[in-house]
Amino acid sequence: MGAPHPLLTFFMAAADGCFPPVDGRVTVLPPLPRGLECSVAFTGHAVIATAMTSQAVHTRGPDGFGESLSPDFLRHLAGPKGWIGVTDATLTARGTGGPPRLAELTDADDHSRVRYAREMRTNVKVYGDERGLVTLADGLAGRRELSIELHRVQDGSKGHGRSLLTDALSLVPEADPVFAAVSPGNARSLRAFLACGFTPVGSEVLLRPERG
Repeated sequence: MGAPHPLLTFFMAAADGCFPPVDGRVTVLPPLPRGLECSVAFTGHAVIATAMTSQAVHTRGPDGFGESLSPDFLRHLAGPKGWIGVTDATLTARGTGGPPRLAELTDADDHSRVRYAREMRTNVKVYGDERGLVTLADGLAGRRELSIELHRVQDGSKGHGRSLLTDALSLVPEADPVFAAVSPGNARSLRAFLACGFTPVGSEVLLRPERG
């Protein structure tokens, strides 16, 4: 097992409430495994993991005040035909431990949420019940990452997201940090994560470059 990616240090520090300086600068780190790169924005400071040189990154004038996530800059990182993911809010919480409240599932490999998790993350495990499913995996830079999806998003399922998230936190050892990437436009999901104790620490975009 190799050394952890240096971006993990930033995430773990953020989980403890320690952030990079609010100086408007951009820190450039090596690329992620499996051909992935990313742009992560904290308050007043950006961190970019890429195979591009620092000089090539700074040529387009990114800054720590939002420009590192601008469409033009992300296209510069990804290349003309590279894949650019959505912009997600980066959230973190602490595991509650104790007896697991969800059973592991072995028959959910065809689910779109699970397929995406296996494509982007490693050591993916799937849990769930009649409310929905949960993936728990090693995600961006090796952080422990959690995602959920309800089977039905209707009025009758109100509260299921929060209860499923609460139970999912029992799958993480007590006080260990866990992260989630949530689209800000998915307001219902974002409200559920915030209600269950998740705290916003930044925002992020994953990329799979194709630079020729």
